[in-house]
Amino acid sequence: MEPKPGDKVVYTAGAFDLLHPGHVDFLEVAKKQGDYLIVGLYDDDIVNEYKGSCYPVQVLQERVLSVLANRNVNEVVIGAPYPLTKEVLDHFNIDVVVRGIIHEGDHAIDAFEVARSQGIFKEIDSGNCLKTEDIVQRIIRNRRLYLDRNKKKQLKEIKNLEIVQAKKEEKETKT
Repeated sequence: MEPKPGDKVVYTAGAFDLLHPGHVDFLEVAKKQGDYLIVGLYDDDIVNEYKGSCYPVQVLQERVLSVLANRNVNEVVIGAPYPLTKEVLDHFNIDVVVRGIIHEGDHAIDAFEVARSQGIFKEIDSGNCLKTEDIVQRIIRNRRLYLDRNKKKQLKEIKNLEIVQAKKEEKETKT
């Protein structure tokens, strides 16, 4: 489905790794900036470059499918250019480019400079500060708790087995 004549086309771009409520809230607010929302998804190597060696967690195909499943997204640009180019703005007839006030990674360049220079850039607040890094840290923390808990259970079981074995050996020596 393409934008209808007269539709205000909104564009945003990013990793959208491990699509979470922070992303969902952002996409909802982004869509409200116009009628048709296009989301550019960066290639894995670009995400890895600005977020670090452990990212993205999901490969591009998984991130594309997650973003396309969002009801506010009309179209996805797979392997979007980083930084945004005038060619993309012109090709998709983009009226406004948005970015959230919460964004991750070490961006050495302004990925939206071309939109700023044309006066069509807007930073928006989704009201949700959740980041992918928060999710990843929660997973790591919970895994550590899980491993610690299971280690304690394992040590308890070993102790119980040793007691049972000792009683068994004691019983065998008496007979």
